[in-house]
Amino acid sequence: MCVEAVPPPSRTLTRRGVLAGAAALAGTLAAAGPAAAAGDDAAASDRRTPGAPGRPGRLVIRGGTLLDPATGEVTENAVVVIEDGTVRATGRRGDVAVPQGVEVLDAHGRWILPGLVDAHIHLSTAAEARDAVRKGATSARSGSTSFYQDIAVRELARHSPVLAPRLRAAGVFVTPNLGDTVLADPELTPLARLKDGVRAADALRRVVEVNVARGADVIKTRVNERAGLPEQDPLAQVYSREQLAEIVAAARRRGKGVLCHSYSEQGCHDAVMAGVRSLEHGVFVGERTLREMRRRGTCFTPTLTAIAGLAESSDPILAERGRAYLPVLERAVLAAHELGVPLAAGTDSSGGVVDPIGGEVELMHAAGLSALDAIRTATTGAARLLGLERTAGRLARGYAGDAILLNGDPLTDLGVLRQPVAVVRAGVLV
Repeated sequence: MCVEAVPPPSRTLTRRGVLAGAAALAGTLAAAGPAAAAGDDAAASDRRTPGAPGRPGRLVIRGGTLLDPATGEVTENAVVVIEDGTVRATGRRGDVAVPQGVEVLDAHGRWILPGLVDAHIHLSTAAEARDAVRKGATSARSGSTSFYQDIAVRELARHSPVLAPRLRAAGVFVTPNLGDTVLADPELTPLARLKDGVRAADALRRVVEVNVARGADVIKTRVNERAGLPEQDPLAQVYSREQLAEIVAAARRRGKGVLCHSYSEQGCHDAVMAGVRSLEHGVFVGERTLREMRRRGTCFTPTLTAIAGLAESSDPILAERGRAYLPVLERAVLAAHELGVPLAAGTDSSGGVVDPIGGEVELMHAAGLSALDAIRTATTGAARLLGLERTAGRLARGYAGDAILLNGDPLTDLGVLRQPVAVVRAGVLV
């Protein structure tokens, strides 16, 4: 055995302490009170007393053009009624009863869309979380953080929705070399002495168990090295199918899905066959793997923004990598779409820079998707991946009162998604 055969770490003994440390690193007050119960924070989950910080709002959005990504239906001169952070009614003005005494947001001349979903983002600070919301991402899935900061950001979102997206947190990365992440939790420090890193089955299970115990909603791992580091080869495989299957099995036992960083065709295929819930990046994914993804319902999160960003790097190796990879990835995205593989938009933002999720939608369109289908990757498609298909991705009765107002028609100019003129989170204007 590579690590001691001890039971999984306790959720109750140390989770609050971990949240407090993560909150300090993230620059939040998320751990000021008891951690919220794990699970979905639907729009009305915050049931604090009137006047308490972060209370979901009451708002009427009136006069704009409403797009429902699920159906493609466009409603002109629309009304959206939000109460206690949840949509209570939508429709054409005159057909919807508007409650008295509720704040009204005038949307005349604007388009109204549901808040967008960034299915792959690294949020480590309160400032990054607020920036993501202001750029239209009212829901998101973490791509992992080094010290559980994403878990603290998730709690911040539950406490004060306007400060952070509704977040599915991934905790720390299941990767062969944990580096300083072994300092994130006393339960991880014994792994630092492993000669070959986190590769043996018991070590892989341990990282999954610690993540779940500390409150992670999903598990993040990798099959290939990183594209964003010039000294690494993104096609080099770091975990076998058997090792990935061990991670997936450990996560499934605890009701969690796995997202997997991937590049090479063999790596992508091994990850999918191991049972991951979603394939991230996936530049060289091939047709045999895409067909298997369609059969299994495995989602593809290509993070075109991140790959396009490599081409703008000052490092010549990264710039050349980006220029070579982007057209390959664009073809993979279109092939996946044509085969019926579910797609989700994710920016892979990290390092203090938050890219607008609207830019990823533009890149989906540039890869060959229609404007509506591209919008769906950041609304209904991404919401389904996050398990939020009844909460996010639409402005319909019972859904979260998250909305963006745009300065033009996104069906003819997706560029308007990059800079929303207004963002509403849980019924409150951000």
